[in-house]
Amino acid sequence: MDMPKPDLAVLSAKTRIVARLSGIVAADGVISDAEGLRVYECDALSAYRCPPLAVVLPRTTEEVSEVLRACSEMGVKVVPRGAGTSLAGGSLPTEDCVVLGVARMNRVLEVDYENRFVRVETGRTNLAVTAALDGWFYAPDPSSQLACAIAGNIAMNSGGAHCLKYGVTVNNLLGVTAVLMSGEVVTLGGPWSDAGGLDLLGVICGSEGQLAVVTEAWLRILPKPEGALPVMLGFGANEVAGACVADIIRAGILPVAIEFMDRPCIRACEAFAHAGYPDCEALLIIEVEGSPGEIAEQLSRIREIAERHAPEVWREAASAEEAGRIWLGRKSAFGAMGNIADYMCLDGTIPVSSLPYVLRRIGELTAEAGLAVANVFHAGDGNLHPLILYNANEPGQLEACEALGAEILKLCVEVGGCLTGEHGVGVEKRDLMGVQFSEADLEVQMRVKDVFDPGWLLNPAKVFPLAASEGRRAG
Repeated sequence: MDMPKPDLAVLSAKTRIVARLSGIVAADGVISDAEGLRVYECDALSAYRCPPLAVVLPRTTEEVSEVLRACSEMGVKVVPRGAGTSLAGGSLPTEDCVVLGVARMNRVLEVDYENRFVRVETGRTNLAVTAALDGWFYAPDPSSQLACAIAGNIAMNSGGAHCLKYGVTVNNLLGVTAVLMSGEVVTLGGPWSDAGGLDLLGVICGSEGQLAVVTEAWLRILPKPEGALPVMLGFGANEVAGACVADIIRAGILPVAIEFMDRPCIRACEAFAHAGYPDCEALLIIEVEGSPGEIAEQLSRIREIAERHAPEVWREAASAEEAGRIWLGRKSAFGAMGNIADYMCLDGTIPVSSLPYVLRRIGELTAEAGLAVANVFHAGDGNLHPLILYNANEPGQLEACEALGAEILKLCVEVGGCLTGEHGVGVEKRDLMGVQFSEADLEVQMRVKDVFDPGWLLNPAKVFPLAASEGRRAG
């Protein structure tokens, strides 16, 4: 993977840059030593690493504004960072950049149950938002929700298991306070359902740190449901499980979640979390919620559809503890697979009706490449997460993994899907953008960045093909 050559003038000015940043934030808010920078050299796409020039950790929107203004004046690139859980290299630094981390900005600023919103600083973790509420919850729930920050959720428009019913971040985001590269602070949206004027909030959400640094957010909150029940369905083949999912969605049933795991992932998660998963080729975890009567009615309809596909297992959680173990196993999937092998996690999205075909083709492509793939994903909305397993210490394996990943993502676009559902483009998919978008499409997207970040200093070398973005910055 190519990265831009560092700006030698910026590298030589490190002492001056660090001194100016140190005049803005607290004494412990700037990191510039080699050991400290190593912590920030990569995110969860750990195959690629590059220590930044420096790291700055502000505590307020005002400090973020001053940092960005200073970096803009000095011509220093800035990589915004939440918790560093990006699986697409979304917060991968460059050698001549300053990483701006918002982890210290983690306060709850306002809770309004009557108007159904909470306002938080964006360094707060996803799970900690709901933890601050009494009888209410924030719906988007990425698997990394214990660690991932709201800042990154907004940058990548993250979803999670419950996005099938409740939508992804953009469907639960009411407004933001954001800081432009110039240092200007802007407010988009607010604590109401729909703001007037252009939908700039929708432009910011999912923009991967290309346009602004989001420091505060108004988030929609919901009352916790009366009850919820997960069930596990085991099948003898991936394609059969995929067909079952397609039939459930086709019938107009909307569970809160439909999650898929294949045998390699089932075994890894069971060894890691002891969730009581059945040993089968493919497992669906389907959760429904509501009153006891609503739960029973939904499960009855789902079971009727599932029986057409001859499930080997139908098991309902018998207690809240068992339900917790079922979800612990699913949300531990990426960590569990990491105990077995190095992997690259993809994020293509497809029409649910194409699941059987795509799962079969992934198997064929994997066999041709001579690599192994474990599948775990949000089946209800067709958001695939194939984990391509490889050995990072064996020459050529990473390149083979990347080539297979590109073929799988092209397959997703071929059947009417897209390159990413919630992980973002980052560096992982930037050179595949031409598969989904025409040159005219990319030109329009880059013109939007021109408006928000004319110097192309925010989050360099991400999203757009490198030649295009570097040419834009030079121009």
